[in-house]
Amino acid sequence: MSRGAKLAVVEKRHAARHAVNHATIAEHRHLGDIKTHIVNISANGFMTEGEMPLAKGERITVRLPVIGRIEAHLIWSLGGRSGFQLERVIRLNEFNEMIDVLGSNTGPNGRR
Repeated sequence: MSRGAKLAVVEKRHAARHAVNHATIAEHRHLGDIKTHIVNISANGFMTEGEMPLAKGERITVRLPVIGRIEAHLIWSLGGRSGFQLERVIRLNEFNEMIDVLGSNTGPNGRR
C-alpha cells in the first residue's frame, strides 16, 4: 500500500520539473560562496550540474528570481549532478512567475 503512495509522489515530481539555465552563487556556512548552475527546478527542489563540494544532507542558500533567498539541502550527487530539496514548497503563483523570468533569461534550447 505504501508503495503506491511513493509512486504517486515520484510521478508528480517528474511532471513538475522545468528545464532552466540559471547560474547563481550558493552560500554555504563553512565553504562560503559556491558557483552553482541550476539546470532544472520544481516547486520542491532543483538539480545542478557541476561538481558540488558537499556531503549528502548539507545545506546551502541560493537566490532565485521572484523567490529571493531560500535554503536547500543536498539529497543526492552523482556524476557531476546534484539534487537539492528546498526548505519549503514554492507557492504556485510565485513558481510560475519565477519560471517566466528564468525562461526570459535563456536563448534557444534553454541556453543563455
